[in-house]
Amino acid sequence: MLKKESSSKIEAFLESVASASRRLLMLDYDGTLAPFRKERDQAVPYPEVVSKLEALVRSGHTRVVIISGREIHEVASLLRVTPVPELWGVYGLQHRKLDGVVEILPTDEKYVVPLSNAHRWLEYQQLMSFVEVKTGSIAVHWRGRSAAEVEEIRGRVLLGWSAVAQNSGLSLVEFDGGLEIRVPGRDKGDVVRALLDQKGSDVCAAYLGDDVTDEPAFHAIHGRGLGVLVRPEWRGTAAQAWLKPPAGVIEFLAAWLDRCQHAVKNDAKAGAANC
Repeated sequence: MLKKESSSKIEAFLESVASASRRLLMLDYDGTLAPFRKERDQAVPYPEVVSKLEALVRSGHTRVVIISGREIHEVASLLRVTPVPELWGVYGLQHRKLDGVVEILPTDEKYVVPLSNAHRWLEYQQLMSFVEVKTGSIAVHWRGRSAAEVEEIRGRVLLGWSAVAQNSGLSLVEFDGGLEIRVPGRDKGDVVRALLDQKGSDVCAAYLGDDVTDEPAFHAIHGRGLGVLVRPEWRGTAAQAWLKPPAGVIEFLAAWLDRCQHAVKNDAKAGAANC
């Protein structure tokens, strides 16, 4: 996609933000709001992103929702936004509401033993330093490793996980920097569809994400809002527009905030004129 073409689509969309009665901004975390880090517990957001998100959340004119593959407690700890926006973790298996109440979908009992077997395989392969255990999911991260190391780690993981997935119905999902085995039937697209349905057909909505795990969300928002791919370089995607991080994301958030503030001022003037 040409940068000019993408800019035109984004600018046209932002004009609709100004005139919208309802606004919904959905955002991935890693790679979108925060840079990737080999040390995942250090992946804090870009500083400018924090200030823009805080302004959007506090304004009350946009429903801001973070949808991540991480567990909610990790996102809340890393995000550093006050007040904490609505959070969805592990592709929708966890939900933190604005009042801080957390809901977690239970893992079907039939997947408990297979997930345990997948975990034991990683222990046997002495790969636990690469592992992230989540609700209904286990991920192996190899970001920052050489191509040869990635091939070797991936091969060892799949040697055991392929059979586990095939025999249990668990899903094997590749992502940018790793591999995950998880319970099926829930992805970011499900969260996006649910949020869009809640807000109604007149909502002005966008979803920003970077990874292949964001593709279901791009498909879900297609025809109902704007899907924006956030990556240093364009790749094939269901998203309709493209931004380079971090500058592109920061500019997008700033423009969204500006449109909201402009709309509020106009509404105030119109109200005063009618008094």
